[in-house]
Amino acid sequence: MDFERVLQEATPLLLEGIKMTVLISVISIVLGILIGIFACLLGRSKIGILRFISNAYVWVIRGTPMIVQAFIVYFGMPQLVQMLINPSFRITAFSAGIITLSLNAGAYLSEIFRSGISAVSRGQIEAARSLGLSQGKTMLKVVLPQAVKIAIPSMVNQFIITVKDTSILSVIGLADIVNKAKVYVGSSYQFFATYILVAIYYLIVISILMVISRRIESKLNYEKERKA
Repeated sequence: MDFERVLQEATPLLLEGIKMTVLISVISIVLGILIGIFACLLGRSKIGILRFISNAYVWVIRGTPMIVQAFIVYFGMPQLVQMLINPSFRITAFSAGIITLSLNAGAYLSEIFRSGISAVSRGQIEAARSLGLSQGKTMLKVVLPQAVKIAIPSMVNQFIITVKDTSILSVIGLADIVNKAKVYVGSSYQFFATYILVAIYYLIVISILMVISRRIESKLNYEKERKA
């Protein structure tokens, strides 16, 4: 176990993996937010089939392991598309990773947004409607901005979970930090030192996100106290 050697040799490779991990996490959480809001609104629809679609989506995603979801997207979906539409269809590990992470984060964010909307005072909604705003505009201009603000700490927490979940996608060949570590270990056999270094890099990234989360929560609590 030569930590100094691993630090020198593996760091450039692992830093490439960190860039991929952060990139795919950011893209996936942005798409996940959009999917989560959409699924949340469908779940609150008066149309039964739309509520069913939203609830079924959340149920399936939350009820199955993400590694299975990744296999379905990366291996299963191309096979289905090849059979039905385009025999030459292919999907990259990067695209499959984004789809998997986005759908996964979206299901959990949908529940986060649902809780945020429920936390908005009913009186504000009634006041907006009494001023002549339609139900859609009330949701868009009054409810959603407040719900998102309430949900921000939980959204940051979901971002942290998404960053850690990228490690699962190494099974489909995504060139994240875990995948890069596997490549290095395959040639050096420095298992312990390499994966300790990977853990340290994850701790650094996650710690930064946790500090940001705490600052956001402190700021929101301060604003609440001022308004009170």
